[in-house]
Amino acid sequence: MRKQEKKKSKSPLFIVAGLLLIMGIIGAGYWIYSSHYVSTDDAQLDGNIYSVRSSVTAYLDEIRFQDNEFVHKGDTLMVFNTIALKAEVEKARAALANARTNLSVSDIKALAKLQNAKASKQSNAAGKEAIEAAHSQLKKAQQDVERDEKLVKIEAITPQQFGADKNVLVQAKTAYQKAVQHYQSTITSTSSLQSLAKAAHHNISAVAAQVEQCKAQLRLAQQNLRHAYVIAPCDGIVTKRSVDPGQYVMAGQSLCAVVDANNLWVTANFKETKLNDIEIGQAVKISVDAFPNLTLKGKVQSFSGATGAKFALIPPDNATGNFIKVTQRFPLRITIDSTSLANNKPDRLREDLGGESGRPNSRSDKSLFPGLSVEVKIKVD
Repeated sequence: MRKQEKKKSKSPLFIVAGLLLIMGIIGAGYWIYSSHYVSTDDAQLDGNIYSVRSSVTAYLDEIRFQDNEFVHKGDTLMVFNTIALKAEVEKARAALANARTNLSVSDIKALAKLQNAKASKQSNAAGKEAIEAAHSQLKKAQQDVERDEKLVKIEAITPQQFGADKNVLVQAKTAYQKAVQHYQSTITSTSSLQSLAKAAHHNISAVAAQVEQCKAQLRLAQQNLRHAYVIAPCDGIVTKRSVDPGQYVMAGQSLCAVVDANNLWVTANFKETKLNDIEIGQAVKISVDAFPNLTLKGKVQSFSGATGAKFALIPPDNATGNFIKVTQRFPLRITIDSTSLANNKPDRLREDLGGESGRPNSRSDKSLFPGLSVEVKIKVD
């Protein structure tokens, strides 16, 4: 009986020892595992969300998508009324044609005025020669009169001949004065024509600048016409529509948002005490809360420039008398392996039906969206 009692008393000790041994093995395994991995559940899928805004001010004629529909890059999402925009294009083209015509006319006028200035300059040379000829005639007539004055005293010539020579002298003086006045007039005319030619040349530059301005206005009008067709910037889901057909939309007004379906990554917020073990390029295991059976692979791509608190709307200010140290979170960007994503599709695929028409708009590749919660584990050395 005593032997049986001793055996019974020893059996609980073996059970406790076994449990302690198992717990020790589990604890050692957990310690070894945790020493090789750094994990956090403060993480989520992230991606590009494009805010589509209007580039023109016009009435909205047509919306070619349904809310939460999957669209492809280059698809036309909305169409604005193009009547006024096309009129602006035609108006700009007419203004450009008119400016080019004015440039041609300005070229012709400038050439004609330049030729007139050259002709007037040649007239100046002829006028100078005329002055020299008139001066020679005047000098000869003066010499004849002086000679006749001596001859008339000795009655070598008749008074009539002396009077005729005086008339020739008067005519020579008049001709000389006319030649001088004509030359001065041509000089003034030449200067005026040269000024007009220079002004015409500068006018060509001004009209040429007007042509360039009209070209710019035409390009702007054509650009506005192209912006009347709102194009999807990427493959993804279009959502957050904020306008309706027939609405008058202002330039810069928000129209909708397109969530990029082909470029996803993970933003994970690790405690600052864990950053010493994390390096760029380390392998990452990613578990998605929405799909428990989905496991993705990735790599640490980059570190954020500051802690998350620094990007808050009102950053915390610890310069006070009372201070409690709080462990900060630091955002990391983790890329997702595309091969892993393709080989581990979620069990449930998303399929959006297009309204009353029943047109399917399925995302058959994956049903992962920005904002989904994930848990990441980084393999550290």
